[in-house]
Amino acid sequence: MLSQKTIDIVKSTAPVIAAAGPAVTQHFYQRMFSHNPELKDIFNMSHQQGPDKNTPSSQQQALFNAVCAYANNIDNLAVLLPAVEKIAQKHTSFLITADQYQIVGSHLLATIDELLAPGQEVLDAWAEAYGVLATIFINREEEIYQESNDKIGGWRGMREFIVTGKQRDSELITSFTFTPADGGQVADYKPGQYLGIYINADELEHQEIRQYSLSSTPNSTNYRISVKREAQGTVSNYLHNNVNVGDKVKLVAPAGDFFLDVEPQTPVTLISAGVGLTPMLAMLETLTQHQAAVNWLHATENGQQHAYKDHVKTLANHHQHITALTWYNAPTATDRPAEDYDYQGLIELNNISTQIADPAMHFYCCGPVGFMQFIAKQLISLGVTSDRIHYECFGPHKVL
Repeated sequence: MLSQKTIDIVKSTAPVIAAAGPAVTQHFYQRMFSHNPELKDIFNMSHQQGPDKNTPSSQQQALFNAVCAYANNIDNLAVLLPAVEKIAQKHTSFLITADQYQIVGSHLLATIDELLAPGQEVLDAWAEAYGVLATIFINREEEIYQESNDKIGGWRGMREFIVTGKQRDSELITSFTFTPADGGQVADYKPGQYLGIYINADELEHQEIRQYSLSSTPNSTNYRISVKREAQGTVSNYLHNNVNVGDKVKLVAPAGDFFLDVEPQTPVTLISAGVGLTPMLAMLETLTQHQAAVNWLHATENGQQHAYKDHVKTLANHHQHITALTWYNAPTATDRPAEDYDYQGLIELNNISTQIADPAMHFYCCGPVGFMQFIAKQLISLGVTSDRIHYECFGPHKVL
């Protein structure tokens, strides 16, 4: 429990840190990686690169926003619990430990001291505040580790899997199926959650850790992820180019706070763009037995980039409560209207407003941040309340 004096000091100094801008978190990361280079094997170093040296990276900006949010709500921590859950889930994919919280805390306090020189009383208050927050995370993450370990087919830490399937689904997306090397079961997960994968290879400067959405319904036997080849993607290119059937990889148990959570009678609309369809596939397959209407709305560039087209069409054809609609932004000459896609251009929800007008309907969205902001704005304009809009950002989280 924080003292009132600590709360007052942190809240009064929060504007000073906010005024310093992301320079605080830039300095923090530079300092931490300089003193503790082993953490480069934990953090996604591609998220440390901004568009230029004067612009913070996505990870630096995310940390800055988190520090400011914590300081401004330090007297009402309940407001932060959804963000804590999202971060704690992600941390378990990185196998974050209590000792690492101590390292991070020491560098954060040193950064505040070196950049702002606020005095010992202020530093002590921030140290106390950080300690409380770290304890919240450590305790929640331990619960998640234990929950994963206690499941049938569950485990804690890394577990070795064999690649038993590799399938090219579009010109950019390839799916990988993983089966436990020990011959055991795999733990169930909630449709929408992700899997942590660890890559150690001579071609890579650091150990690389990524989270990829599970793209099929749970089956207790194996896991499937579907990975988009990104132009500058260190891990996505390595997976596409170097990982093949028969290879072994190390995985961390499924996690994530974005997942399908509706009653059987609740209508659902799944909205995705590009590789954002991956968590939606797991949801759609789960919803084949749903008692209410299900809409699948997907946007992609053209037929060459349209993954799982036939699979989704088959599910919709075999289940009358499922309606699947597709938008191609720039169809090729061989793409057939009404056969390969339903609309050209961007998703305009006004065109199908009657289909999604049910006031009980829940919406699950995944795709590029700009796309999800575009969709969220339309949903709100159609009267959809924020509690019925659920979304996932790949990479550092952003609020829509």
